[in-house]
Amino acid sequence: MAETKQSVPSYYSFLHVIVIATVATTAAAASNVTTLPGCPANCGDIAVPYPFGIGAGCALESFQLTCNGTRLFLLDDDYEIESISLDPPEITIQLNGSWQCYNATGYVVDQKAPYFSTGSGNPYRLSTRNTFAAVGCNTFAAFVDPEGYYASGCVSLCRRESVVVDGACYGVGCCRSPVPKDVWYYEPYSDDRFNKSLVVDFSPCSYWFLIDDDKFQFRAADVRRSDRGGFTTPVALDWAVRTPAASCEAARRNASTYACRSHNSECYETTNGEGYLCNCSTGYRGNPYLAGGCQDINECDLKEEFPCHGLCTNNNGSYACSCPSGQEGDPTREGGCRSKDSFTVALKVITGAGVGVLFLLLLSLMAYLGSKRRRLIETKREFFEQNGGLLLQRSISSKQSIGFRIFEEKDLEKATNGFDAGGVLGSGGHGTVYKGVLDDRTEVAIKKSKMMDEGQRKEFAQELIILSQLNHKNVVKILGCCLEVEVPMLVYEYVPNGTLYDFIHRNEAISIDTRLKLAAEAAEALAYLHSSASPPIIHGDVKSANVLLDWDFSAKVSDFGASRLAPTDEVQLATLVQGTCGYLDPEYMVTSQLTEKSDVYSFGVVLLELLTRRKALSFERPEEERCLTACFEKAMQKGRLTEVVDEQVLVTGGREAEYMIRDVAELARCCLRMTREERPAMREVAEALQRLRRWREHTWMRHDLEEEASLLGSN
Repeated sequence: MAETKQSVPSYYSFLHVIVIATVATTAAAASNVTTLPGCPANCGDIAVPYPFGIGAGCALESFQLTCNGTRLFLLDDDYEIESISLDPPEITIQLNGSWQCYNATGYVVDQKAPYFSTGSGNPYRLSTRNTFAAVGCNTFAAFVDPEGYYASGCVSLCRRESVVVDGACYGVGCCRSPVPKDVWYYEPYSDDRFNKSLVVDFSPCSYWFLIDDDKFQFRAADVRRSDRGGFTTPVALDWAVRTPAASCEAARRNASTYACRSHNSECYETTNGEGYLCNCSTGYRGNPYLAGGCQDINECDLKEEFPCHGLCTNNNGSYACSCPSGQEGDPTREGGCRSKDSFTVALKVITGAGVGVLFLLLLSLMAYLGSKRRRLIETKREFFEQNGGLLLQRSISSKQSIGFRIFEEKDLEKATNGFDAGGVLGSGGHGTVYKGVLDDRTEVAIKKSKMMDEGQRKEFAQELIILSQLNHKNVVKILGCCLEVEVPMLVYEYVPNGTLYDFIHRNEAISIDTRLKLAAEAAEALAYLHSSASPPIIHGDVKSANVLLDWDFSAKVSDFGASRLAPTDEVQLATLVQGTCGYLDPEYMVTSQLTEKSDVYSFGVVLLELLTRRKALSFERPEEERCLTACFEKAMQKGRLTEVVDEQVLVTGGREAEYMIRDVAELARCCLRMTREERPAMREVAEALQRLRRWREHTWMRHDLEEEASLLGSN
């Protein structure tokens, strides 16, 4: 965040993409701004209402700001503030954008990629009103969360003859994607291997940035710009009181820290992350975060907002509007009050009709409740049929040996104690996995997915039947599913010893034999999916976090949320790019064509993790060492493999381990080739690893293994 403090041009000068925002507040709004006694109420032209404040003791915890002359900053001078609003609860800041430019050969000559972080416990979250945008030709840009998962991203493609239109940011010269909820961390990501402009004379630079969607306007001329240097964009932040309690119910228990200080205020939950906000009660206005901050308004003086054409009486928090004596009717409507005598007969008719209407309403309520229950049953039945339940039932009936069960939603809710957060085994881009115990005391893992597209839904039941028949000791067994919900839930066997990712990155000794065993078992599972399953299955998200360890610490490949059935013909499978940053096949990222060789590439990254005990993508390391595959390839080219290999293997493995390390490294290098046709098949990789394991027991096999490595290297 330190680089954000540099003096950079404002967003007004950036490519004409940004529409200048009006940040001045009206006189009426300014008159309602209140602060603690003795504290500054403004910084330059920006009003600073409590719970925000400038200086010690002037703000609620975590809400202190810094005023530098006439400029207001958030988080110790990191981000300049344009405006603050209590209702809606927003702050607009200036945030650095990212850029990179290319030389005449298309290679990156300079780049800038700052990041943004407030910390998960701080009040601020990126507003979903923002958009993530990229401008330029052949630009792949995204931003990731602290765990390395994609939060948002898009691809902009164009050529010299492409037609780029003002305001059309749909993938030709410009692309955009939404910002999800509860985002407090923003790390821009791009890959130099793919962001190489093929039309450098036409589009020499690429730009990507966050921006308030209301203030973003794309112009075709921006694609041809060659500006180098920092620029900022206006970004909206949602704020809320997130500590010491995340909800209204919990916050009210401690009066000393409860932020809603005014007696005439109300608490409500924020919709962006955990936390709560305060608002003045109906009939009051002002600052709910200050004692006495919400004051009664005189509705009788605000005729346009509170119309009253009769006798108006102001009360605390409300007002009364009535017709003058001798009249009746609707005083809130002009001409609504009339003499009582003219309505005597009409009132009798209305009273009789009202009793009849009340009776009809009672009958309608009973009918509504019955209808609602029937609709719930019907909705569950529709979901069941949409998700292929009838096909699955027929298959189970015709194949008694399938060993597969269809669960009801209430069964899985009971097994997980209402999907209690304490039972979460893990979560990722495709959903959350809970530990559950069925009525027969069987321990299971229940995956609650986030979404399913319609194209995938049509083939879901057929794919589920195929997955249920997978029978391999190194593949997690699927036991059943629940189809009466919008997104089906899957039930797997419970695997107790965590993930290979956690095992690798724990601070404990791992022998070369254990590493080789786990790699061989995972490779056998993937080879089974590619070669023995009918039809073959492409996993689509191979990574160490998706390899589980059972009671005997044997590897079991899991999480088929991104899996696809391999095409039966030669046509490649086109899908929306998904997976985990650091493991994705480069060709898949560019072409969206998913093949078995995409799994081979991802497995090569897992091999490197076992060999080096480094993470596939680590933002904690220097920029040139963040990507494990890039570090490995550089070390191999320079003949310095030992610089990236885990020191523990070199020290404890003995001289024989040196040959083993070299062979595993060469095998990983084959898997990581940029062109998929040059990578070995998964069956070849599995056989090579099994031979390496046997060589550890029979050193006379060395010559055969060297020949095999040579053959793989020539593929």
